[in-house]
Amino acid sequence: MYIGQVAGTVVATIKHPMFVGHKLLLVERLDLAGKVTSKYDIAVDSVQAGAGDRVLVLDEGNGARQVLNVEPWGPVRAVIVGVIDEINLPTEAA
Repeated sequence: MYIGQVAGTVVATIKHPMFVGHKLLLVERLDLAGKVTSKYDIAVDSVQAGAGDRVLVLDEGNGARQVLNVEPWGPVRAVIVGVIDEINLPTEAA
């Protein structure tokens, strides 16, 4: 699981039948400082996220398929499971 930021949508006119009715989003991974890294995923949206949203991504195939309630063989690896409102990290004591 990781924190990411939605960079945009992925449009496919021809796709696996399991993806019909599901929105695909390009999600860039963020580091702990909130900066975009070089890693990304194409994730199935389960929470109506949009471009620019910080999101929580489950990137383990079996768990992602369980969230979406699809067949165990479904071609899903990553699913967006939450839109993040705020992140609070403890500050180091001086």
